[in-house]
Amino acid sequence: MPRSDNSQIPTDIPTIRVVAMPTDTNPAGDVFGGWIVSQMDLAASTTAAFRANGRCATIAINSLVFMEPVVVGDEVSIYTRIIRAGRTSLTIHVETWRRARHTHLTSKVTEGEFIFVALDENRRPRPLPPAQPGDELPEIVPPNAG
Repeated sequence: MPRSDNSQIPTDIPTIRVVAMPTDTNPAGDVFGGWIVSQMDLAASTTAAFRANGRCATIAINSLVFMEPVVVGDEVSIYTRIIRAGRTSLTIHVETWRRARHTHLTSKVTEGEFIFVALDENRRPRPLPPAQPGDELPEIVPPNAG
């Protein structure tokens, strides 16, 4: 698949895939960076909640880097991977890739690390459950796949 030379595209299934729309733009007409960060946070929180078996909260975003703009109509794919699990917290690496509409050209546009803490019913930090095989989000199996 054609791509920019800024990195190797992930081969796993994205946690979130969405098309950038006109309502997602800043006054200059580019897709607003805050929209991209919110999509990254949603993807990372999905991964965190799955691993924690419950509620989590974002407590920090580290090393967030924007590499290229996203334009209206781009397909935005966000990939997540747990890189550290502490007693109550998770660090999740997040990469955002774009695919220009009507092409196969892809490029990485943003990456960063999001830190989450697992919360109990009183919104207080709680220990993560013991790690199990398959703690990452499972791949989605299409219907009728053998």
